[in-house]
This record gives sequence, structure tokens and C-alpha cells, in this order.
Amino acid sequence: MESSKYLDKLITFSLNSSPFGNQIIHILAAAIESVDPANAVTKAIKKHGDYLIAGSSSYSLNSFKNIYIVGMGKAGAPMAHATANILENRVKKGVVVVKEGYTLPDWHYNNICVYEASHPLPDERGLQSTREIINLVQQAKETDLIICLISGGASALFTQPSPGITLEDLRSLTQHLLASGATINEINILRKHLDQVKGGQLAHLAYPATVITLILSDVIGNPFDIIASGPTVPDLSSFSDAIQIIEKYDLLEKITPSIRTHLERGVSGKIPETPKPDDPIFQRCASILIGSNEQAAQAALIKAESYGLHTLLLTTSLQGEAREQGIDLGHLARLLVHEGKPIPIPACIIAGGETTVTLHGNGMGGRNQEMALSAVKGISGKENLWFITLATDGGDGPSNAAGAVVNGDTMARAYALGLDPDDFLNRNDSYHFFEPLGDLLIPGATLTNVNDLAFIFAF
Repeated sequence: MESSKYLDKLITFSLNSSPFGNQIIHILAAAIESVDPANAVTKAIKKHGDYLIAGSSSYSLNSFKNIYIVGMGKAGAPMAHATANILENRVKKGVVVVKEGYTLPDWHYNNICVYEASHPLPDERGLQSTREIINLVQQAKETDLIICLISGGASALFTQPSPGITLEDLRSLTQHLLASGATINEINILRKHLDQVKGGQLAHLAYPATVITLILSDVIGNPFDIIASGPTVPDLSSFSDAIQIIEKYDLLEKITPSIRTHLERGVSGKIPETPKPDDPIFQRCASILIGSNEQAAQAALIKAESYGLHTLLLTTSLQGEAREQGIDLGHLARLLVHEGKPIPIPACIIAGGETTVTLHGNGMGGRNQEMALSAVKGISGKENLWFITLATDGGDGPSNAAGAVVNGDTMARAYALGLDPDDFLNRNDSYHFFEPLGDLLIPGATLTNVNDLAFIFAF
């Protein structure tokens, strides 16, 4: 762990200039390192002779004529690499789609094609890659095994719009939903009812092959039907749920006519519902959780304890408006300093989850940077107090930052540069607030994704 590739990449101005910065950097790196996708795969599945042990189940590899790998998500490349290594020469073919920049440049596996596509808005590359995955799973027979590798970002990367719906329709809807503050659960319920591979429909296309799905979760609570929009598990939502979400965010007049017509036809029963739990196709499917937000948070806590810090995992269900959560966590940080509550100092408190941002301005940033910015005033002037936010995938919103670092000196340094936190917050421009301060976290693509982490440190 001390030689983690993330250590140097997590250095910011404030961390580099503090006697506590080195400890904090190692704690952040421990969180990311703990959910390394390749390690997660090797812990979840093992090959013993001619048997594959996946979770609590055992599969005779000799009973399968062909083994295929399909993958979708930011961690798809290292997950596929690890899976191929475990299965050695038994993989006949594989197709994986990842976010642009999330490949493994030094890996060349002849039978597995790794494609890049756009995230968070889908693009034509994603559609083409999805078509290849569809073609691959449809050729599988009852005597074949498909290993499906799912990680964060898959809903945008792995998509095949329902008939009558275009890629631009989906892009427009996604933009409206992201700007509205809709949760990932709500966004993915809509996606499942506008797509041909989500909501259990990939399992339907793969039937009667055996399907083992390995899941690196980027959704609060790890609901398999929401992660990546649940391509290989039963869908628990309906067309009616999808319409209600559109109405909740007042998007009925903003969505394209083709999407509105499709959803209305689904509600009226003119379009079949997605596969439900009683569908026999799922008797040949198994899903295994291999990594989560809680796992990353616990690893960070263990590292913090090794430095003698008192620790507390506040929650792994942090959600709601990023700026509101930042204010609340800033209040908690002040309570920690003034009263030594809820734990004594020196302390490390962690909150995991995924907040949302309702856009009011046209600045640049993301939920983690906005949450950090909203905490600046709350901890201003407090010595040896820190608030840090981190997107575990290395990217927050449309920026190259994963989050930001705030301490008691941040506001004074900002005012010295003529930067008003409220002004930047009102414009949703957190990136350009922290950039001149040198306190953006820019670890690069981590090739993993288990949501976000917020840290409070007091020394």
C-alpha cells in the first residue's frame, strides 16, 4: 500500500504544505486501492482444476462448450483482464466497453475486444459496442457460459435504444435528468424502459446460456436492479414508475415525442414490460457483488486507525443536494473541533454515497467539488481541520478532478485571490474556485468506481 500508484497523484497545495498531509494522502489512496477491480475479481472467482468457484457456487468448466466474456463500465478492462487470466485459455471471445481513457494500454488479449465510448452521455461508439455484445450473447447456447462484468458508468456506455427512440433522444433525456437533480435510481428506471439491453433484457438475449455476473457497485445500497440498469437481473420497476419520474421533475414537455409515446404505450400494455423475478430466464443467472462503497470506506478507516486516529463511518448512504450535504458536514466538522463529538480528536470521519446537483449556473465542476465548496465557509479559520471529497473513479462531473481539498485556510486564501465562494457556488463553478488554489484532487482514471467519499479530518 505504501507504494500505491495513487499517492503522488493525490497531492494538492494544502496537503503538500501540511504536516498532516502525508497521512491524509495515504488514507485516500487506501480507499481507492481497496476496490481495485482486478483484485476484486480474483477474490470473487477462482479456478480449481476444471472447476470455477464463483461466490458460493461451483461450475464444471468441462460442461461448457464455449466461455464468453462481456463487460460494461469504467472498470471493465481490469475486470476482463483478471477474468481472462483466471480462465487461462478457455475464453473463446469477449467484448468489453469502457469509458474513454479507461483502457489498459499494455494489455493485449487476442480474444477480447475492449472498446471506448462516451460517459455520461451515450454516443455512437457505445451503440456499436453494445451491438457487438448483443451479437455475442445471442450466439451462445445452453452449453455455453457467459461471464458478465459490470461496473459504474455502464448505463451510459452500454445502450441500445428501443425501436423508435434515437441516440439523440437518450442524450437529451440524460442531460435533462442530470440537470434536474434526479437520483441514479430514478435515472436508471427510465433507462431500463427506453432500452433493449437494460432491466434484465441482456439476460433474455443470452438465454439459455448460463450467466455469471460480477458487480462492482456504484449505487447506494448495492441494488442489483439499479447498478448499470440491471442488464442481467429482474427489473423491479415498471413503465408507470418511469412516467412518474418524468412528471416529478416536470420533464413531460422537455422530453422528445418519441420517448413520451414509447412510455405511454408501455403504460397501456402495448409494449411488453421488462423481465420480472418470476421469469424462468433468471434460473440460469447468478450475480455476485465484488466491491462497494463500504469496502472503500472501511479500508480508509483501517488506514486512519494505523495512524492513531479515532474513526467513524458516518454513512454509506449520503445523498441529496451536494451543497446541502457539504453545509451539514461542515457543521459536523465544527462540532468535532469545538466539542470533540461525535468522536475525540485526532479524528477521521467518513461519509460515502452519491449526491446530486441541480444546475443553476453554467460553470464547471461536479457533485464532489460542489460539496467541498459549500463547506468552505463552515470550517473557515479552524486550525488543523479538513474536509475532502473524492470520486473513487477519478472523475467528478465533466471535469478532470475527482474532488477537492478544503481546510481552515481555504477561504482566506481564496479572498486573497479575489475568489468569493458564494459567487462560484451560485454559478456551479466549483472547479474554477479550487483550480487557482491548487486544491483540486486529480488522480486520473482509477479504473474503478464505487461512488464517492467525503472525509473530515481533525488533528
